[in-house]
Amino acid sequence: MRGTLAALGLAGVLLSGCGADAPAVSDAWVRLPAVTGRPAAAYFTIAPAASPRVLTAVRSGIAGRSELHQSMAHGSAMTMAPLTQVPVPAGQPLRFAPGGRHVMLFDLAPDARAGGRTTLTLEFADRTVVNASAEVRGAGDPAP
Repeated sequence: MRGTLAALGLAGVLLSGCGADAPAVSDAWVRLPAVTGRPAAAYFTIAPAASPRVLTAVRSGIAGRSELHQSMAHGSAMTMAPLTQVPVPAGQPLRFAPGGRHVMLFDLAPDARAGGRTTLTLEFADRTVVNASAEVRGAGDPAP
């Protein structure tokens, strides 16, 4: 009996980040670099949710490491800065798109190819983890 209760308690802890309140992620895709050895970029949309969250990391099955980034226009020049976290407000979508927020994917796997798919794993400050399937596109391919 104690073993069953312990197993049920452990299952509850493990599944706590998988509830109905977990953010929904859509439109996920990755653009490969034009030059081998350079980073790729990942984009997606987090659907509106009832409560705010804080995105702390995004990982990919085709990258050794990743960083959250923000592109900004300064006059006629574009600059980019890393982000340690991204607040996700309640009630509105949060888009990661070319020219704005994005995820830089470094140390790409040699088998990362246009036309394939990868999993993006989004990690939030409240320990919620959400997986999204992302289409991999070539450097010159248009955004979906």
